[in-house]
Formats: sequence, structure tokens, C-alpha cells
Amino acid sequence: MNRTYIKILVVALALAGHEMNANADSLPEGVQVHGFASQSVISTDHNNFFGNTENKASLDFTELGANISWRLNPSLQLSAQAVARRAGETDNGSPRIDYATADYTIHASENTRFGLYLGKIKNPYGLYNETRDVAFTRPSILLPQSIYLDRIRNFVLSAPGMAVYGESVLPIGNLSYQFGVTRPDTSDRETEGTFLGKDRPGKIKSDISYIGRILLEPGNGHFKLALTGVSMRAHYQPGAPDALRAGNIHFDTWVLSGQYNAENWVFTSEYAQNHINAQNFGAFFLNRAATGSSYYVQGTYRLTTRWSALARYDVTYRDNNDKDGQAFSALTGVPAHSRFAKDLTAGLSYELGNNWLLRGEFHHVDGTAWLTYSDNPNPAATSRHWNMWLFQAAYRF
Repeated sequence: MNRTYIKILVVALALAGHEMNANADSLPEGVQVHGFASQSVISTDHNNFFGNTENKASLDFTELGANISWRLNPSLQLSAQAVARRAGETDNGSPRIDYATADYTIHASENTRFGLYLGKIKNPYGLYNETRDVAFTRPSILLPQSIYLDRIRNFVLSAPGMAVYGESVLPIGNLSYQFGVTRPDTSDRETEGTFLGKDRPGKIKSDISYIGRILLEPGNGHFKLALTGVSMRAHYQPGAPDALRAGNIHFDTWVLSGQYNAENWVFTSEYAQNHINAQNFGAFFLNRAATGSSYYVQGTYRLTTRWSALARYDVTYRDNNDKDGQAFSALTGVPAHSRFAKDLTAGLSYELGNNWLLRGEFHHVDGTAWLTYSDNPNPAATSRHWNMWLFQAAYRF
């Protein structure tokens, strides 16, 4: 997708938003239509992120989307969203279905509701995954990469399957849950690079996998506590030529999330442990098992009705037994700094009414664990210490 086409889509979304706002009353009963668009400028002093950004200003990070929901009756709602996303070499901007879900409510009463999702479902992962595409619903231009790794976005975001969900009002607060059986998207080269070190001639095919989350909002809703669990199974189908055999990948993770909302402050922290086990790939890719950990602490403060500020410290370790990456580097020759990342982030946001948002953000990073493989094909050429500046304009209707 070229930039001219992206600009045309942005204008079309803006015009569609104006038309929808003007004619909202003309929509059929139970139908809602919304959309969003954002354009970012990114520059880095070393390494590339979402495009050719090293010592340059890149416009290669664009997000566009439109969604529709239709409540046919009190028990059944249909929802779908299409997105076009450009993010350097990791995403070319081709339109695709983000989710398409039938939501059937099995039971609803004053204090309890539970039902069933069918279709391509948004995964309940952490606090931000389900709404991460829309700039207005995330605290920063980039979500903390320790938990919401953008290079495996397709793997985490949504997947075809089914899920049961529920909500209950308890004496200690509001409890919600969702548990699903899915087949994650493992087809892109960034996912292959994450699990197998680089893009391989073959393909990773996902097997039946599981994801679930329990979310508790105690008392008056100032607190959120959540626990997410994921168990993914996949197998590798070799290509031609290929040094790897048909191997198996097991990926298991859990995420503990907490958030406190005050009048002007929001404090958020999430911690994850990720276990990857790769077996039976042959002599050129020895059996590997590693448990890594990730976490961030974040604070946002509303300075005025329109201005807000953000500060965050974000940490990733690919292997808890080799946090500095030295053992991995000695074995593979890949730089040690590819196995960790420590990111200090500061940002400002300005809201222009309800529909427009401007943001600026600075990242000072030690390590390259979450750099994209596609934008940095030679790990030996990456720099351990690097800085990144981002600016974004976002619109929604």
C-alpha cells in the first residue's frame, strides 16, 4: 500500500465519520458503525523500527479501521472490524478482517450474564490487547513491548475459535472472565523469527490452543486485577530447501495485571512469564527450552482537561537463566543484547475534542529484544543503546 492510497483512506474515513455523525439516526435500530485512523512519524538514532527510521523520519506507521455491530435481538449481536495497517516491513497495509464475531447471550439477569463467542475472536490478553488498534484506547503510541510485542501482533491479537464469557456482580466487586479455544495466526515471518530465530523456508502451523482471562474490579472500580493464561501448540512444516526437520513448538505464558485509577492519575503494571519449548528440529536447530520474564510500571497524569503526560519503565528478558544474553551469544554468535531490552518512555498527549488526538513520545532503550527482524535483518549490525522519537495524529468517529 503506497502513501497516496493511505492518505486517500484517511480522507475517506474522515468523510465517512462526518457522514455517520450527521446521519446516525438513519441507521437501522441496533446498528453502530465506528472508524479510526492514525498516522505516525518515527525516527531513531540507531536501528530501525517500523520502517527505515535510523537517522531519518519515517511515515511508515499507519493504522486504519472501521467496525460495525448489529444487535439483532437481546440475545444475539454480530460484530466485525476491518483494518489496514502499515508498519515498516512487518505489515504492508493490506486490508484484512481483524475480527468477526457472533455474541450469543445464554443467560442475563441483574447481577449475572454469560454467553458464547463464535468466529474470529479478539483475544483477552492483559489489559489492552482487545482495543490496541485504536489510538484513543491505549495510553501511548506504542504499548509496552514487554507484554504487547508488536512483532507478533498477529499471533496475539485475534484468532478463529470459540469462547465462553461471563460477568458477575459479587460482594467484593465486578468479576468477568473469558476462556477460549483458538488457532492463532503463526503464518507471518516475524512470528517465525521469534520462535525459530529467523524467517525459514517452511511454515509454522498452529494446533488447537487455549487462552483465558479473569478480571476483577473491586469496590468502586478504581482498581483492576487480571490474570491471563495462554497455552499455544504449533508444528513446523519444512520447506525446500530446509535445514530444519518437522519440529514442535510449545508456548505457554501467564500475565498478571494491575491498575489503579484516581481522579487524575492512572498507575498500571503488568508482569509476564513466557516459556518456549522447541523440539525435534534436527541437528541444525538443537532442542531449546527457555523461560523469560517481562514487566512494566507506568503512570499517566492528566495535566488539564486536554493535556496528559506518561512515564514508563519496560523490561524484557528472553531467558531468566541468561538475562545478559552472554551464554546465548557464545552459542549462536548473535549479539547478547538481542536477548533483553530495558525501555524508559516519556510522552505527552493532547485531545482536540472527542475525535482528534495528538501525541509525542520518546524512548531510551538498552537492548534489542523487541526489534523487528524484518526491519533489522542483520542482528550483528544493531546497536545495544538507542533512542526513538514518535509523533502521532489520530482520528475516530
